[in-house]
Amino acid sequence: MPTSIITTDDLREFKMELLDDIKKLLSKQATGKLKRYLKSSEVMDLLQVSPGTLQNLRINGTLPYTKVGGIIYYDAEEIQNIMTSNRVQQGSNS
Repeated sequence: MPTSIITTDDLREFKMELLDDIKKLLSKQATGKLKRYLKSSEVMDLLQVSPGTLQNLRINGTLPYTKVGGIIYYDAEEIQNIMTSNRVQQGSNS
């Protein structure tokens, strides 16, 4: 396996590319152009849950979904609303 040396110029170029990508994502989010519907794998990544936990959230009605042709889709806005409504405030006695 050949060894390659990373220079500071390489790191600067990588940094600029990464910043451009982040700016594009943020602008998409600000204009509402993010995906409306997410697949199960995307939701698992977003919520950092296992397939079994995601299935439990579907079964117990916590996470609404739509099934089309065997593929399960989740509304990104509904996920955000669920996260907001289940937010726990520090110091709360509930």
